Amino acid sequence: MRVTGKAMPTFYYGFVSLDCGGTTKFTDEIGLQWTPDDKLTYGTISTVSVANETRKQYTTLRHFPADSRKYCYTLDVVSRTRYLLRASFLYGNFDNNNVYPKFDISVGATHWSTIVISDANSIEMRELIFLASTPTVTVCLSNATTGQPFISTLELRQFNGSIYYTQFEEHFYLSVSARINFGAESDAPIRYLKPFDMLLCNVFWYPDDPFDRIWESDSVKKANYLVDVAAGTDKISTKAPIDVNRDEMPPVKVMQTAVVGTNGSLTYRLNLDGFPGTGWAFTYFAEIEDLGPNESRKFRLVLPGQPDISKAVVNIEENAQGKYRLYEPGFTNISLPFVLSFRFGKTYDSSRGPLLNAMEINMYLEKNDGSLDG
Repeated sequence: MRVTGKAMPTFYYGFVSLDCGGTTKFTDEIGLQWTPDDKLTYGTISTVSVANETRKQYTTLRHFPADSRKYCYTLDVVSRTRYLLRASFLYGNFDNNNVYPKFDISVGATHWSTIVISDANSIEMRELIFLASTPTVTVCLSNATTGQPFISTLELRQFNGSIYYTQFEEHFYLSVSARINFGAESDAPIRYLKPFDMLLCNVFWYPDDPFDRIWESDSVKKANYLVDVAAGTDKISTKAPIDVNRDEMPPVKVMQTAVVGTNGSLTYRLNLDGFPGTGWAFTYFAEIEDLGPNESRKFRLVLPGQPDISKAVVNIEENAQGKYRLYEPGFTNISLPFVLSFRFGKTYDSSRGPLLNAMEINMYLEKNDGSLDG
């Protein structure tokens, strides 16, 4: 048996922000317009209260019976268009059981992820990039092994043009594993909108990232998130505009910050959700320092166990054909482990150490075209 409910777009077609369990429309502090999922006729609404979490969309959730059925949201999409799908889960001990839920989330018949709650007060989030092949996409919760399936928010963001195109998209989704803003000036992520005060105290809104990707700060301290930082790693930034109008179009604000290896190396270790597996991995570079006429910045990426990768030399200003311009090298088909150790090291003839603005890693998730009920 399949249970579904229609959830309609709210901001513009393809830009959906559903407040699961909510009862009214509202605009949050960064300008996103949220719509309640009150069109659903199944599931139970619960309110939660978590210390230090004041965002209205996380004060309610919708939960479902721990039975053998799938409980689904159906969202309108445009066929042959790419989207970002984002689901979030804040338990908050809504059932007063203090038993951390564990359940599955799927897209149609494809298993997307197993949601394992390990902290009642922390938000679990999953993101998926997909090419729509039908007029709707269905997101389902099921298979609870502990507790009850639940969801706090469900978001849909439409991409433009060839952004995130891969030759495998007819048969695979991209499950987002890491999206990191290096050199971030605070712990706060960079995403959609921020207020900008103008004359007469009017408030306008402008996009940091019009696709509302969430770029996590490299300042966030999580266990095994970003560790093994090389000595001499410094943060730098610029106010100059960056030309990012190509490839995956990372936000200007992300590209205006970076880390540099003043001792010649940038070294990190990163846990990749969903891996080991085959992935899509790209780095984002822009030269944001003024190099002297006799200075150069050339470096290589070194991945343990993959010596062929370290042969290519990066010269950002040369590769991007200018300063303050995006250069985006990467791999559309690369095998990566769960614990990824990587290093950027300067070449012997370089006067400056390596520079890194941002990084994005996604894992290929094979589509299952079988029965949704199955």
